[in-house]
Amino acid sequence: MAEDGFKDAAVLGLIMQGHIFIQEAPEGLDTEELRSHLNTDGCGAIVSFVGITRGMDEGEEVLRLEFDAWQDKLSDTLQTLAQNAIGNFALHSVAMSHRTGIVGPGENIVAIHVASPHRKEAFEGCSWLIDELKRQAPLWKKEVKPSGASWKAGLG
Repeated sequence: MAEDGFKDAAVLGLIMQGHIFIQEAPEGLDTEELRSHLNTDGCGAIVSFVGITRGMDEGEEVLRLEFDAWQDKLSDTLQTLAQNAIGNFALHSVAMSHRTGIVGPGENIVAIHVASPHRKEAFEGCSWLIDELKRQAPLWKKEVKPSGASWKAGLG
């Protein structure tokens, strides 16, 4: 792990077509700081997805979400997803992060930023990344409301 909290592809010993930055986020997620790590050389599009904690669910207040992760696998899974997105959607750069721990209403949960020469590929790649992250990432979400807590299937 580099000093800035990002896993560097060179450190992982991976050969990639694009630039990938994965950030662990146990305390908070600064989406603009994460986006600043995109390499946009030769790009004409940046597309971002930021997921936040809803304050209400099914008519009841959400006090907080609690995310648990298989931490040893989370960064590797995000790295693999980013590599696949670069290869499948001709993306130039991907920066992504997902919170772990306690996340209050209005706080950032997940951020995905992609840079591509063209907008269509950027939108498609970003959409694919959030869908696959929700399917594949080793994360579990507990929703805490005044009426009690419950583990939610998937990350939606």
